[in-house]
Amino acid sequence: MNNNLLIIGAGGHGQVVQDIASAMNQFEKIDFLDDNSSLAIGKCDNFNEYINEYSYAFVAIGNNEQRKVWSSRLIAAGFKLPVLIHPTSYKSPLAKVGIGSVICAKAVINTNAIIENGCIISIGALVDHDSLISEYSHINSGAIIKAGCIVENLKKVEAGMVFTNKRELEEHKLEVGV
Repeated sequence: MNNNLLIIGAGGHGQVVQDIASAMNQFEKIDFLDDNSSLAIGKCDNFNEYINEYSYAFVAIGNNEQRKVWSSRLIAAGFKLPVLIHPTSYKSPLAKVGIGSVICAKAVINTNAIIENGCIISIGALVDHDSLISEYSHINSGAIIKAGCIVENLKKVEAGMVFTNKRELEEHKLEVGV
């Protein structure tokens, strides 16, 4: 078995994924498949031709639904989907990250957080303790997932957003009886 990585998608996100995989120093060779990029060694649909040369494949497509479809195709073909975690990010030893997920630079995955398969946790995103990021979701740059929250499957939390799925008081009132 080799430690070569094939990245599906050579666009901006794909290049971020390549940067993270390189920074991890775990892969001998990293290449792209993409239908519209001169950086690619071949087309996406030809992934089966590379199974003997690349043990690992990673889907670097920003569209959550397409990332799910492609991940299933790669697993069925026999590729392993790695977890990619940038060395400048923080992942609690008590947090879990599923296959095919990427944790970008300066992101924080706090205690008991669960990141399921195929997720993107973008640069500087914060996932607080006891939160669940469900499959193929994207927590964009600088977004904050508050403690104990659940982000549903295929959800995109936009850049800079503070996400909570708990009811909060809109205002605090103090009533004094006369």
